[in-house]
Amino acid sequence: MLQSLSVAATGMQAQETRTEVIANNLANASTPGFKVSRARFQDLLYINEREAGTQSSPVSYVPTGKSIGLGTRTAAVDQIFTEGELENTGNPLDLAVEGDGLFQISMPDGSIAYTRDGSFRLDQNGRLVTLDGYPLLPGINIPQGARNPTVGPDGTVSVQVNNQTVPTQIGQVQLVRFLNPAGLMPIGQNLYLESEGAGPPQVGIASENGFGVIMQGFLEMPNESVVQEMVGLIEAQRAYEASSKAVSIGDNMQSIANNLVK
Repeated sequence: MLQSLSVAATGMQAQETRTEVIANNLANASTPGFKVSRARFQDLLYINEREAGTQSSPVSYVPTGKSIGLGTRTAAVDQIFTEGELENTGNPLDLAVEGDGLFQISMPDGSIAYTRDGSFRLDQNGRLVTLDGYPLLPGINIPQGARNPTVGPDGTVSVQVNNQTVPTQIGQVQLVRFLNPAGLMPIGQNLYLESEGAGPPQVGIASENGFGVIMQGFLEMPNESVVQEMVGLIEAQRAYEASSKAVSIGDNMQSIANNLVK
């Protein structure tokens, strides 16, 4: 009976983790470039009191074994890198990737982070930066007095300088992709860091060699369904209640056993 208490407790812990993951998904229902997460579980070790195929007589074998599981554990929390819907913002500095690829961001410590959030703005030096002021890589600098910045599907950035009618190309936005983007390390601020699990970064030009195209004036919204998240939240609550009920029943059974009158 003590074993039943610990087994049920692992179920409660697992559903707590699932609820935390779902709560984070719901909290980011309006976060551009956010990728929904899913908690994944595995069963724990088994106590094998009798193995299947054990010989029960000189001429017979038991067809099934007797194995008792010890509960569950959280194996991983995956991020699902499917593409979210694109929302037209009308802001020429907002960029979205339709297809495969992430933007490169220069961090204050010199490292490179990656994001699907294309909410870019200009800083005091005319650089294209994130909402936290981190520059886009390769650097894009808009000259003072430039007008009508345009970003083509291949990432080519052009502006009109002074009285010129023909746009001048000032740079190109590059994209990066990974063999396993789910292996990237989220660090907040809509950013990810490279990891061994993601594989080496592959840098390329938008619309070429399988990379997605860049859409100016759009933002990629979260790839989640609020309805699906709410259903998952209800399922987690019911599973938690069931595990807590098993704890309560195990405790009652132990109490009855302890109070037996010899």
